[in-house]
Amino acid sequence: MSVQVRDPRDVVLLGRVRPASASAPFTIVEADARLLAAHRALRHAAFVEEQGLFVGSDRDAIDDDPRTRVLVALTPDGAVVGGVRLHPVVHPDAPDERDLGWWRGGRLVVAAGARRGPTAGVGSALVRAACAAAESAGALRFDATVQPTHVPLFERLGWRAVATAEVAGRPHVVMDWPIARVQRLVAATKEPLGSLVGALLGPDLRGDDAALVPGTGVGVGVGTAPGMVAACDAILPSMVERDPEWAGWCAVLVNVNDVLAMGAEPLGLLDAVAARDASFARRILRGLADAADAYGVPVLGGHTQLGVNAALSVTALGRVDAPVPGGGGSPGEVLRLTADLGGGWRRGQGATQWDSTSHRTPTELRALRGVVPALAPSAAKDVSMSGLVGTAGMLAEASGCRAVLDVAAVPVPADARAADWLTCFPGFAMITAEPAGRPDPVLPPDAGFLSSAVCGGLEPGAGVGLRWPDGVVTEAVEGPVTGLGAA
Repeated sequence: MSVQVRDPRDVVLLGRVRPASASAPFTIVEADARLLAAHRALRHAAFVEEQGLFVGSDRDAIDDDPRTRVLVALTPDGAVVGGVRLHPVVHPDAPDERDLGWWRGGRLVVAAGARRGPTAGVGSALVRAACAAAESAGALRFDATVQPTHVPLFERLGWRAVATAEVAGRPHVVMDWPIARVQRLVAATKEPLGSLVGALLGPDLRGDDAALVPGTGVGVGVGTAPGMVAACDAILPSMVERDPEWAGWCAVLVNVNDVLAMGAEPLGLLDAVAARDASFARRILRGLADAADAYGVPVLGGHTQLGVNAALSVTALGRVDAPVPGGGGSPGEVLRLTADLGGGWRRGQGATQWDSTSHRTPTELRALRGVVPALAPSAAKDVSMSGLVGTAGMLAEASGCRAVLDVAAVPVPADARAADWLTCFPGFAMITAEPAGRPDPVLPPDAGFLSSAVCGGLEPGAGVGLRWPDGVVTEAVEGPVTGLGAA
């Protein structure tokens, strides 16, 4: 990481910078061994000798953590004129000291001779660079303990004071940088839905992953007569072009999951495939056929068109006795995540798609049909493109509530960063609402590979909060996710 800086505003969130000339007074880089020693020397001069904040040394265990990152401001002649460190927070209440997506900044220092003149913006530039580095490292929470004299600087940069604390016997202010990762994801995938399709949907259909077919059953949530449900999802054209077999598999997966989220039994699929030629269409259909066979859901018909840009959508049909609504939750109920943590990140998709299904046997995949009936929830949703946090927000919105997730209680795969898992599309994950204090459900025997845990709750309000092991709640989504309103 290397950023030339002439003005502290040149370093902004996510590392985007305006062009800077070779005459820039300093560059922010990640410290190597030599620069790390220079940063520690600056720290000693400021915190031990100048301020007397520490006696003898300001070194601590965080300096020895290999995950700790240090950014320094470097002048063209190689002098280090400032630095800051950031590191993941390991809280004693976190299970197995695993990554929670919680990072902290500290030891921000500027050399005495660099606090005025051309390098006067070193401190604010370092703070901005640290924010960008924390987000790139997977932070969903980034905070710092700041001396009171520096609070105005942090507030100008968008930080918020959340608490007071003592460091070395002196008063400090705990400040929080608002991470907007989930809000950006929601804005890109779900936020426009209210204005786009709100007028098309009756209140009984809002929040549901599938739709109850009119004239069948007697109503969502109260039906006793068998009803029919239908779900329809399209796959991103870029994904179809990049990985056609996987796109075909996922077209079955997402629609079957939508049917399962309503407690329904999938009966069949209809597909619509578009491709540039027969060879490419065959690859899409191969993945679709493999998934349909594995899940035990037949393809009943569809439409195939050649000589056009790639496109793929599938409709799934199902039968249900008592549909589980997406908006049936109530304040005071708890949220449960039931997910397959096996598998890994899909090659070529980065940390956005978790493939837990392609290695499962047909027996295991078909056992997923019994999960929602075994959970017997008041509300259920299949985790979608807005990730666990966004999907929890959709369930809460349809229920007329606010969702709060306990970050340390969320089941997370061992090979995934918490922030990535909370915002990715998993192969199988259901977020459900149920009365507090209810015994853990007994899942189908062949679904024993699933993890299930209470990891949050519903309360009055809107949006989604993340509760951390120290009790602090940060806002992941402010306000409704879709704008469709309560069911």
